[in-house]
Amino acid sequence: MPEPTPKADILVIDDTPENLNLLSVLLIKHGYKVRSVTKGSTGIRGAQVMPPDLILLDVNMPQMSGYEVCHHLKADDRTREIPIIFISALEAVSDKVKAFQAGGVDYITKPFQIEEVLARIETHLTLRRLQSQLQLQNEQLQQEIRERKHAEEKFATIFQHSPNPIAIVTVSEGQLMEVNPSFLSISGYTRDQVIGNSITQLHLGHDSTTFLRRLQTTETFHNLEFELLTHSGSVKSILLSFDRIELNGTTYALLIANDITERKRLENEFISLVSHELRTPLTSMMGSLDLLSSGQLGGLTEQGQQVLSIGVKNAERLIRLINDILDLERIRSGKITMNRRSCNLADLMIQATEEMQAMADRSKIQLSTEPVSILLNADPDRIVQALTNLLSNAIKFSPAQTTVQMQACSSGHTPSVCISVCDQGRGIPSHQIQTIFERFQQVDTSDARQKGGTGLGLSICRNIIEQHGGRIWVESTVKQGSTFYIELPLNT
Repeated sequence: MPEPTPKADILVIDDTPENLNLLSVLLIKHGYKVRSVTKGSTGIRGAQVMPPDLILLDVNMPQMSGYEVCHHLKADDRTREIPIIFISALEAVSDKVKAFQAGGVDYITKPFQIEEVLARIETHLTLRRLQSQLQLQNEQLQQEIRERKHAEEKFATIFQHSPNPIAIVTVSEGQLMEVNPSFLSISGYTRDQVIGNSITQLHLGHDSTTFLRRLQTTETFHNLEFELLTHSGSVKSILLSFDRIELNGTTYALLIANDITERKRLENEFISLVSHELRTPLTSMMGSLDLLSSGQLGGLTEQGQQVLSIGVKNAERLIRLINDILDLERIRSGKITMNRRSCNLADLMIQATEEMQAMADRSKIQLSTEPVSILLNADPDRIVQALTNLLSNAIKFSPAQTTVQMQACSSGHTPSVCISVCDQGRGIPSHQIQTIFERFQQVDTSDARQKGGTGLGLSICRNIIEQHGGRIWVESTVKQGSTFYIELPLNT
């Protein structure tokens, strides 16, 4: 059976062997480890080599008195913190004062009572342990302070020198608490004009109130397009990313922007090019291909028919891409007005299912729709467009002989309806969940041509749903399937 761990290591320095033996036996009996020496110089060396937890020190000793021993121990960094209790037959107050002045923590008069010695030892060991713990905690706190200060200095450097506009605002009121020079540069405001004012007070966007509401209800978002109204009245197109941070018990929003004004200008030029320079020759080309396939210009060999079929498919895909680009830009720019009217969600779900039934049959996919009769104030054509886009994606990326299910239910917490489209397809990797609704984003581009996708369908869906004051998101597990959700308000 292993010996129990000693309660503490005590060094006893006394020139009287009888005293040493008595103290050693009593202390060992009560669970302490004891080292005994009869000379002050020996005790000093022993304490320096292996510092004890506590020292019991006699005053009157030859060659070196207890006071001198104590002075030596307190002058050495290795032994300075060791508590020293004097044990002496000297009873004069001046002797006790001298002991405390030398650095002793206590003074016991001979002949001593063992209970008193044990009580004094335990008290000062406890005080020593507490002091050590406090010292350790203080060192840890100082280290944390140094690390935090270093992190703050690093953050401040990045914040101030970042080429991206950055702002820290309160989530509750959208009040600007701190901005970096890049933010001031793009907005045209001075620091004094910005700090302390809110996003709505400065009118930083066409609809600052809606943006503030999104800050308050969303934990995070990335690459949100936002039109920034500058101090001069000009408009800058920016991409905003947002994360919540906690500072001194208050929740703030960390906004990081990316200026895409020039990119938007080039996009608009591209849209104009697509609209005017590509659609006309493509329409003409499709007419020519249709004429060839009809046989009115003569027959084609089997190989010729295959080449013609490839040309038709690619032309159709290019037309779909052009139409999707134009459609998305018209929705995003507000050039397409949502013609809202009262409509029944059940009718829209049935219509979307019927439109996609032929595609599902070709792919040997079972469509299961559970329509729910709920009245919406919405543009029925656009809602059907969003639903057919989701059904089309689910069918494209599902294996044969599986089921694509569309359901709807009303929310018990808010006046809204939630529509879900669930498939048993390939799923979406977690790192793509955040970007799947961006333009030209596809989970796997290797078979995009074969599937006929343009990479714009989900982006169109998101814009349609957001134009209706709703939201769209996806939950997915790779190799098991995905479920897309649309939430639409019922009170607008």
